[in-house]
Amino acid sequence: MIKYNIICKSCNKKFDSWFSSSKEYEKLKKYKHLNCLYCNSIRVEKSIMSPSIKSFKNKEDFIIDNKKIINIKKKIKAYQKFIKENFEYVGDNFSYKARSLHYKKVKNQKGIYGKASKKDILDLQDEGINTDVIPWFSDKEN
Repeated sequence: MIKYNIICKSCNKKFDSWFSSSKEYEKLKKYKHLNCLYCNSIRVEKSIMSPSIKSFKNKEDFIIDNKKIINIKKKIKAYQKFIKENFEYVGDNFSYKARSLHYKKVKNQKGIYGKASKKDILDLQDEGINTDVIPWFSDKEN
């Protein structure tokens, strides 16, 4: 596990976040799955931090820590299942579909989820279209 100090480029607030590894942080950043806790912007970056090494006094502490990580992943998977069952997947057309729903003011429309670039998300937010960025694990990942 590694802890990073994160700064939001939109609201300039700082917060800490834990990642399973530096590679995991880079992967989440690359796929735009990181967002600000305060304003939900995806314009977040690592800030300078001092290293911190976690040591486990005994094997039980290590096992408990791993169980917490596994539990969090299970919760995210359950959330993904809920989204898949209750929302329409629009793939790479997310920005287009989000604008269509927003500007046509369609009532009782099923929610959507899909993929969008960081720029597209920022553009949608600038237009007043609310979006949420959530962590997403592919079905192939353990």
